[in-house]
Amino acid sequence: MKTTFHTAASRGHANHGWLNAKHSFSFASWYNPDRINFGALRVLNDDIVAAKMGFGTHPHDNMEIITIPLAGSLKHKDSMGNTSEVTTGEVQVMSAGTGVEHSEFNPSANVELNLFQIWIFPNKRGVEPRYDQIRYDLSGVENQFLQVLSPNPTDDGTWIHQDAWIHLASSTEGNTLDYSIKKEGNGIYIMNIDGMFEINGQQLNQRDALGIEDFDNIKINTLQKGRIMVIEVPMIF
Repeated sequence: MKTTFHTAASRGHANHGWLNAKHSFSFASWYNPDRINFGALRVLNDDIVAAKMGFGTHPHDNMEIITIPLAGSLKHKDSMGNTSEVTTGEVQVMSAGTGVEHSEFNPSANVELNLFQIWIFPNKRGVEPRYDQIRYDLSGVENQFLQVLSPNPTDDGTWIHQDAWIHLASSTEGNTLDYSIKKEGNGIYIMNIDGMFEINGQQLNQRDALGIEDFDNIKINTLQKGRIMVIEVPMIF
């Protein structure tokens, strides 16, 4: 087993006033040669967007883009003709493929938006762009993982063009979560959303993260009630 520990404080940070962004991996003006990606996981941004502010229309291609609001809601509009609002408790996926333009704004007049934006390299280039949005509920599955993304359109959650999975969990103090790798050669990047967890002797406080490779299954011990996200991706792609 190989592990890589990233503290919350070690992330890149850019505060633009309207946007307060934390970068788990090199992004925009923040560059760390040791933090380019974790396998096929290229971006994990933890963004706080001020009320009535956001990202103007901009392009993407050949990237799987997943957005998970943690607080507030996101107004989305794209060149595929989609206009939607993505709220806390939902997951949005955009397969950029051959190219798509979109804008993202916080529609609230007084509430900040906090979201994770995740970019995963696809296993197919030049696909037709697609959009999807699903709702999930952790309250009914406390103390176990809920799958919100996979490679399979018929599985639970939404899907992308990559052998990748995303699971979320809300876990109470003293509970142990078990995670088994879904595909040989994959690794997992675990983000502690809040609370406190312990994995293989490593304590994770809020927004700490742990990358794990070369394993079959892992136990995640809950030291303090909280939420956790597990992103499984190919390490070679």
